[in-house]
Amino acid sequence: MKKILNDPYSYVDELLEGLVAAHPEYYRRLGANGRVIARAGTPKPGKVGIVTGGGSGHLPVFTGYVGPGLLDACAVGDVFASPSVDQMADSIRAANAGAGVLRLYGNYGGDIMNFDMAGDVVEMEDIRTTTVIVADDVASAPTAEAHKRRGVAGMVYAFKIAGAAAEAGLDLDAVTEVAQAAADACRSVGVALTPCVVPQAGKPTFSIGENEMEIGMGIHGEPGVRIGPLVGADAIADEMLDILLADRPVEKGERLSVMVNSLGATPPEELYILYRRVKARIDAAGGTIVMPLIGRYATSMEMTGVSFTLCRLDPRLEGYLTAPAACAFWRV
Repeated sequence: MKKILNDPYSYVDELLEGLVAAHPEYYRRLGANGRVIARAGTPKPGKVGIVTGGGSGHLPVFTGYVGPGLLDACAVGDVFASPSVDQMADSIRAANAGAGVLRLYGNYGGDIMNFDMAGDVVEMEDIRTTTVIVADDVASAPTAEAHKRRGVAGMVYAFKIAGAAAEAGLDLDAVTEVAQAAADACRSVGVALTPCVVPQAGKPTFSIGENEMEIGMGIHGEPGVRIGPLVGADAIADEMLDILLADRPVEKGERLSVMVNSLGATPPEELYILYRRVKARIDAAGGTIVMPLIGRYATSMEMTGVSFTLCRLDPRLEGYLTAPAACAFWRV
C-alpha cells in the first residue's frame, strides 16, 4: 500500500505537529518529547481531570477527543504502541486541577501496566487518580470473561459521558462511577475487509482474500471470530447485530445510542447503507435510538471495515451524552 509520509519514524511527531498547528483553539502539545496533547489554556481549578492514552493510528481516538466536555489530556504512543510511563505521568500532571484525575482507557496490557506505574508516580506528588478500563469488544472474549475484552469504539462514549460529568462539577469518585457505568453500557463488534499498514513496519498487519471479510477483527489486526466470503451490506449488518444482541439483547422501550464507525477507508455512503438496516432492527426490537453517530470515530489507519457500538442509556447517561462538548473532530 502507498502512504503519504516522510520518515516513517517521524510519523507520529509530524502528525501531532500538524494537529496542533491546525487546531490551536483545542490542543496544545506538552511533555519532554511533545507526546502529550492537552486542552488549550490552563485547567479549570477544582475540576476533575480526565486523561487517556494509547497508540497512534486510530484518530480521532485517542488524541482527538481532548476538548471541553471531553478529555483534558492524552498520552500519545507510536502507531499501535503504548505511550511510556513518563508520557502518561505528564498527561496526568497536565490534567490535574486539584480535584484528582481519572485515567480512562482501553483494555490493553501495555497501557494498563504503564498507566498503573504512572499513577504510582503522580501519587507521590499528591495527585489522586482513579481508573476505568473500557472493555467493549464482544468478539474478543465470551460474556463469562468480559473483563478480558479489548477496548474499542465504546471508549468514545465513555470519554463523552465522563467528560460531561466532570464539567458538571462532580467529584472524582462520582466521575469515576459515571465513567464505569458508561463503559459497562457499551458493546462493540467490527468487520474488516482489508488490512492496514503500520508506517514503521511497511507491510500489512494481516492478510485477507480479495473477496473475503473477517468478522470480529480487532483494531490492530487481532484475529476475529470467522473469515468468510464478502456478502451484502444487510447481511453484514445482521451478523454483527446478531453477535451484539446475543451478548445483550435490546429490551422493549430501551433507549440507546448506536455508532456505525468507519475503520478508516470505508466511506460515509456505505456507513449510511448499514445504518438503515441497524435502525430497522433496533426499531423492530422495540428500542429507541438516541443521537446516532455515523462516521469516523475510532479508526485503524486505512483499514477498510466498520464497527458497530451499542450504548444503553438511562436518563443520567443520556443527559451527559447529549451535553455540550467540542473538539476538532466532534461537536455536541
